[in-house]
Amino acid sequence: MLRALAVDDEKPLLEELLFLLRSDPRVARAEGASDATGALRRITRALEGGPDGADAIDVVFLDIHMAGLTGLDIARLLAGFARPPLIVFVTAHEGFAVQAFDLKAVDYVLKPVRPERLAEAVRRACAQLDRAGDVPPGTAAAPDGAGGPVPSAPLAVPGPRRPGAETAAADRAPDQIAVELGGVTRFVAIADIAYVEAQGDYARLHTDEGSHLVRIPLSTLEERWAARGFVRIHRRHLVALARIDELRLDAGTTSVRVGAAELQVSRRHARELRDLLMRHATG
Repeated sequence: MLRALAVDDEKPLLEELLFLLRSDPRVARAEGASDATGALRRITRALEGGPDGADAIDVVFLDIHMAGLTGLDIARLLAGFARPPLIVFVTAHEGFAVQAFDLKAVDYVLKPVRPERLAEAVRRACAQLDRAGDVPPGTAAAPDGAGGPVPSAPLAVPGPRRPGAETAAADRAPDQIAVELGGVTRFVAIADIAYVEAQGDYARLHTDEGSHLVRIPLSTLEERWAARGFVRIHRRHLVALARIDELRLDAGTTSVRVGAAELQVSRRHARELRDLLMRHATG
């Protein structure tokens, strides 16, 4: 049975989240905090009492955008502990999924929260706790096979962020990208993406199996995936260089064929793309 803490600075949303959690038979207790400071005080009390204490918290359902510290800040603080509570992010913004899973979040639930989607997040949290059930309280596996427990670290509020620190964290993208599909967060391998199409503040990822919409600007993916062989060919398109099957020149216009799709190459990108393809072809 889960002992949960829900954190959201919008009272109606917090009350709705608590109602849904308390309606789930797998949740033994659900408490709320309306700001980051209150959440940190409550989590500190839980950590001081240990995983078997009366104030223990198994999972924190955490909003990202809050006044003062963000949900990502709180998750970074908790990552310094040997046995932190699990984290489920509950947010209206898709664009932080990469950072959320880099922080080992159990799930990433989009608002408005649907009961069946929250139930899936609870299931994932229960499953992860079951898998970790053989770890003694207050200890964690030591890195690289070293012996002995890892001691808990004191909880401290971070100072001002270094300029560019948030961007640097986002740049360390994993080999997969999280997408929301049918109310469930799934992972698409970046190696499976043939090209990306800009759609306003969103980007549509095209794979051989279909497409997925994510709330990340194309310019962000261009910067993040440059080292993975993605190149900008147009203001609307980012293409995996290795997935280009054909380059076509016709009456002064340039296009590429990527699978069944034919994509226009803008004049400003045409020369650079031809040079890249030539270097790629010659190794």
